[in-house]
Amino acid sequence: MPAGRKFVCAALVVVWPVSLMADDSGAAMLHHDGGTLVNGNPAPPSTAIFPNDTVQTQSNHEATISAAGSSVTVKSETLVQFDGDEIILDHGTLLISTTRELRVRVGCVTVIPDTAAWTQYDVTDVDGKVTVSARKSDVDIESRGSKLQPARAGGRSQRLTVHEGEQKTREEQCGVAPKPPRYIDARGAFLNSPWIIGPAAGGIILGTCLILCRGDDPVSPSRP
Repeated sequence: MPAGRKFVCAALVVVWPVSLMADDSGAAMLHHDGGTLVNGNPAPPSTAIFPNDTVQTQSNHEATISAAGSSVTVKSETLVQFDGDEIILDHGTLLISTTRELRVRVGCVTVIPDTAAWTQYDVTDVDGKVTVSARKSDVDIESRGSKLQPARAGGRSQRLTVHEGEQKTREEQCGVAPKPPRYIDARGAFLNSPWIIGPAAGGIILGTCLILCRGDDPVSPSRP
């Protein structure tokens, strides 16, 4: 068998099982130039990642996640969790190219391609602000009341479209926590009550008036 044919066959033996594995299990391939951690541990230059795995790039390093129909560039100083059909961004910047409507979730904000056609978009999360840039095709920003609700879950949500060539920013935290009730010290609350203050003040004024208004006569005269 010619050497070239042997090389092609060997490549297919390696690549084909990985493709089948990715389609069946939701796995993806991670490639990087160094300075990348998978689940907190240094990763080899090429490795398979699976749903719930985390990928973290250090300063001056980038990584690429390749899945069926999608490619994700994980920019420098970025932390993400791979979840098959969704990337959960903790902080940093992602560049997404997809024909599988791959989503990105940041807190209670989810960025969703508006079409199954080829879509390119960027997502950056810095200081609690999510910035979305639509490079190719439109994407939607869906905001939910809780960051624990993924886009595929039910519930009330708000959706905003970022058209191709546009950029929009949203807060990572969508819901505002209710203010805690104000509690008053029980000891102070009783004495500060108007039902206590009113009668007490009236009694003091009445007593003072009785003393001053009677002149030199004692309050309790010895004779009537």
